[in-house]
Amino acid sequence: MIVLFTDFGLEGPYLGQVQAVLHQQAPGIPVVNLFSDLPPFDIEAAACLLPACTDRLPPGTVCLGVVDPGVGGARPGCAVQADGRWYVGPDAGLFTLVARRASAVAWYTLPAVPDAAPSFHGRDVFAPVAARLARGAPIDGERASPGERIDPDWPDDLYRVVYIDRFGNAITGVRAAMAEAAAVLEVNGRSLPKARTFSAVAEADAFWYTNSSGLVEIAVNRGRANAVLGLQVGTPVSLA
Repeated sequence: MIVLFTDFGLEGPYLGQVQAVLHQQAPGIPVVNLFSDLPPFDIEAAACLLPACTDRLPPGTVCLGVVDPGVGGARPGCAVQADGRWYVGPDAGLFTLVARRASAVAWYTLPAVPDAAPSFHGRDVFAPVAARLARGAPIDGERASPGERIDPDWPDDLYRVVYIDRFGNAITGVRAAMAEAAAVLEVNGRSLPKARTFSAVAEADAFWYTNSSGLVEIAVNRGRANAVLGLQVGTPVSLA
């Protein structure tokens, strides 16, 4: 399958145009819209969410990932094979944590596409590569060293809110495995206890828990954590 992981949103033509290219160039291969409303331009947040959202996908899956504030600029495109899955998109940090955590990585720099629209490489550069890989065709790119791409200063966990869902729950960039011994999460002057799930606390109580993707998430039982706690993407958190 091909999965889409973007900040394009559902409004407008962008997601549909990418899907149209994929259906045309990889007919019969399922296209799954995994994430379409990543925080715009926030590569670090997306990089934390990407491995959490794709580590259960089977080998052979092609992830077309685009959070690309530098579109049309000097940054190249890339295709990364990590633990049997392909990740295609801009070489600007989005695949850093996927590659760092993988046991086997191959990194390729994609050739330029002269007639690509400067503002829409997702459609004109990355979608055709994703379709090609999903068909089982060989990669067309120059082998590069992953070590040059995996920034040693990039944090393994991001201690801030990286996404707020439609229920008002706030996902952080912290892997719950890094917080196993933590009992309290501090955010905006509030101390929140850990709970297993929503029904473990009283209605309107705020808490944190390990979400279904293995990340630390802040919630209010039958309420909106973002409104109750004043949270937004970028709000810092700490665990103790």
